[in-house]
Amino acid sequence: MNVDSTMKIHFNDLQAPTREIQQDLWAAAQRVLDSGWYVLGEELKAFENEFAAYCNVQHCIGVSSGTEALHLALKACDLHPGDEVITASHTFIANALAITWTGATPIFVDIDRRSNTIDPNEVERAITSKTRAILPVHLYGQCADMDAIMQLAKKHDLWVIEDAAQAHGATYKGQKAGSFGDLGCFSFYPSKNLGAYGDAGGITTNNAELADTLRRLRNYGQLDRYWHPTVGYNSRLDEIQAALLRVKLPHLNGWTAERRRLANMYHELLGGYVDIPLEQPNQGHVYHLYVIKTPRRDQLKEYLGSQGIGALIHYPIPIHLQQVFKHLDIDRKRLLMTEEAATTVLSLPLYPGITDSEVHTVAKTVLDFLLKNR
Repeated sequence: MNVDSTMKIHFNDLQAPTREIQQDLWAAAQRVLDSGWYVLGEELKAFENEFAAYCNVQHCIGVSSGTEALHLALKACDLHPGDEVITASHTFIANALAITWTGATPIFVDIDRRSNTIDPNEVERAITSKTRAILPVHLYGQCADMDAIMQLAKKHDLWVIEDAAQAHGATYKGQKAGSFGDLGCFSFYPSKNLGAYGDAGGITTNNAELADTLRRLRNYGQLDRYWHPTVGYNSRLDEIQAALLRVKLPHLNGWTAERRRLANMYHELLGGYVDIPLEQPNQGHVYHLYVIKTPRRDQLKEYLGSQGIGALIHYPIPIHLQQVFKHLDIDRKRLLMTEEAATTVLSLPLYPGITDSEVHTVAKTVLDFLLKNR
């Protein structure tokens, strides 16, 4: 990880959580090297089984990235040009790009101001005769309102594809992210709560037919070697990444518990002074990011930086305002909460390995700024 030497408290430290398991990681990589088998082997099969069990689903299909997970999931649902997929604009652009790659059109709807996740009421308003799927984003580590979304999908006979890239282990009424919809899409990018050492992703499902389709799609459309009944892609999760993820997976619950403890510390220190994350009822937030809101966001970020504290903005330009989607006929009045979030959200340092003292320093610095700028 590249770090800014001027920072006293970094936004993230990807090495901190794994320092105690370095020997296990090296041993896993060596095991793959010694095996002489590097693609679609036993390590991948084992990780897929283990992650499926973790998510309480029947199948996991390892793919090359979280973006490819979304892309292949949408392809497996047989979307075509003219189809519409309802999704959020306040997130990373991968969801919208994946929809576009199928030929379908992303339909952006607003978020709930308290949860920052897609607003089911706005989803319902956006459903048309062209709608084929809903793609909710479990943002920052908290699930979308899946009861309402699944009810809408059942009523209108729509696919549900969960973007769970930031929600490994997050729960909604006790059920794991990635186990509600027809398909769940995960990213194992290095900075995720369960991160690989490069790009990696996975798709979860309880649908055996979809699982078989996805295994073909990720491997050139092959049913058997050199037999290609459908168009496919080269989107496989390699053996070394799978082996390393297998080492890290048993530690995920512990890292999640630490993230929640640190988040509660921020809650206690900042609550009442700034708009802090609100964990929705019956949810288990995994705090991939700890995101506050303030109308003085840009000034606060600059002040934190001047005090040697790293902070980041997720996401300053909503997807519907990106140049690539300028051609879409978008009513910005229906995305007011999304555009408000883009100007007010700020992510504070939070990761397994940051110390209590550092969290106190970050919070004190935020409060110092707020008191100076009342």
